[in-house]
Amino acid sequence: MARIAGINIPNEKRIEAALPYIYGVGLTLSKKILAATSVDPNKRTKDLTEPELNRIREYVEKSFKVEGELRQQVLLNVKRLKEIGSYRGIRHIRGLPVRGQRTKTNSRTRRGNVRKTAGSGRKNASEKT
Repeated sequence: MARIAGINIPNEKRIEAALPYIYGVGLTLSKKILAATSVDPNKRTKDLTEPELNRIREYVEKSFKVEGELRQQVLLNVKRLKEIGSYRGIRHIRGLPVRGQRTKTNSRTRRGNVRKTAGSGRKNASEKT
């Protein structure tokens, strides 16, 4: 397995599809990286030569914040929002959607499966009253 930015890249996938396994690299950025390092995007990871891997590795490390460095930056940004007491910071603190989504319905991802409304109140016939 090839290691780029401390992540094991899958061998059987095309390198274009394997690079997004790195946190901070999506498909678009993957295409840009391969174009800049002049590597064929249709090659499988296992078929890459060592110089090609080194070119990709060096280019990613020099040009982009990825993995731990990027995660740390995101956490610091959220922490800053919380400290200054901004609207977005308060939403982060309360565990509610931050980007303007509705909360009357459809916020199960952020809140967990919290059902705040009661059912009809009617019990099944088989249950004891």
